[in-house]
This record gives sequence, C-alpha cells and structure tokens, in this order.
Amino acid sequence: MEKVKAHIVSWLKSYCEKSNMNGFVVGVSGGIDSAVTSILCAETNKKVILLNMPIRQSKNEFARAEEHIEDLKNRYSNVSSHELNLSTVFECFEDAMPFDIESNGLSLANSRARLRMMTLYAVGQANNLLVSGTGNKVEDFGIGFYTKYGDGGVDLSPIADLNKTEVFALAQTLDVIEEIQNAAPTDGLWGDGRRDEDQIGATYAELEWAMDFVGNDADLDQRQRKVLSIYRGFNSANKHKMEPIPVCQISEDLKQ
Repeated sequence: MEKVKAHIVSWLKSYCEKSNMNGFVVGVSGGIDSAVTSILCAETNKKVILLNMPIRQSKNEFARAEEHIEDLKNRYSNVSSHELNLSTVFECFEDAMPFDIESNGLSLANSRARLRMMTLYAVGQANNLLVSGTGNKVEDFGIGFYTKYGDGGVDLSPIADLNKTEVFALAQTLDVIEEIQNAAPTDGLWGDGRRDEDQIGATYAELEWAMDFVGNDADLDQRQRKVLSIYRGFNSANKHKMEPIPVCQISEDLKQ
C-alpha cells in the first residue's frame, strides 16, 4: 500500500496548498479510520492538530485515542493535540431538549457527532486548518453509516475511496499502533462501545462484497441473501445522506 499512501499524501498536500490553508485538524476516536487519516495528514509535513473529544466515552476507546495521539506526536514534529472533554457540554444540550428527543437514543447519539463537528470547525477556523474526514468507501457511499453534518461534515475525504479492509491494510503500512489495528470497529457514539457489526448485522468484508455484487440473487446462499438485504436496506434508507442535497429548480417564467 506504499503507492496508495504516497498518492493520498500528495493529494492532501496539493489540496491544502491550493486552498491556502495551513494544514489539517482531525478528530481521533481510537478507531482505525481516524488513525490512518491522521497519519496521512501528518505525512504532508503541514500543521496537524489532533482532537480527542470524549463524550461519555468508553475507557478503551479513550485510551486507544490517547495512545495513538502520543505515538504521532513522538513521530511527527508537525503534530500537536488537544483533549476536549465535551461531556458537560453535551449534557447541557441533552437537558435542554424536549422529552421526545431525550427518549430517542439515536437522535442524541448523532448529536454527539454534530457537537464534535462544531468543535473541529472551531479549532480549524482559528488555525486556518482544513477539517479532514475519516469515512471510508462502504460507510460513505455504500450504507451511509455516518452522521449527516456530524462526521459527514468535513472539508475533504482522503480515505473515502478505500474500503474498510483496504484501510486496515494501509494501517499496517503506516504502522498504526496494534491496539487500534486489533480493535473491533465502533462508531464512538454510544457509551457502551458497541461494535459496528452489532449495529449493522454484517461485517465490513460482507458489506464490501454486497456493494460490488452484480448477479442473480437466486444463486446466493442464505447468508449472502441476508447480507445483501442488509446492505440494500441501509443503502436505501440513507440515500438522503449520500446524494447531493436536492435543490428546487424554478423556471424563469415562474419568477416573472
């Protein structure tokens, strides 16, 4: 994956320079995607600020994020970091919400991602930095497994053309710490550290197969049909996130 690494680093550096920005800000979750993305940004030699933004985070996720950040600061002189505990801010927001939102776990979980997005942009704007996305291909364009205007609210997406299995392969090339490489993927939106596979019902390898599937459903075994159904269900339900925002077109004669 050395050629992929070099290509992405060059792309990041070129976009940053064309945008007249100083570098990148990356939210580090303790997962594989943000670990890979942050190293790629660091490789540009541009200014990089890493943010650890726990909101009632599981101890394991927080510890992995901290260890990764320290590893990068030791490896790259252009990397700095801030730990911003947003739990109190989130709890104030939670207390201000009406009951129907308070009782909706997913709504509040997505609000965590949106609070982190606001924080990334606040730090980014103050330092003239681009907010780097950390989404991969199957999440961003397959099943829409991200929060709109949360972790989906970014300036650029360096790994969004890589499937999850390719991200893991790239992580080996980049020497991501073993604790992160060996950890089960999680979205970091729930305090119990629940795995992505538990929420989705399929592994990333299975979802990647479904995303590329072209053929007759009748030829598939029971598990393959189940995975394909899961993939199609997420893909259909989350189209509104993955497609451009619709614009109501108004003809000139109506404006007269």
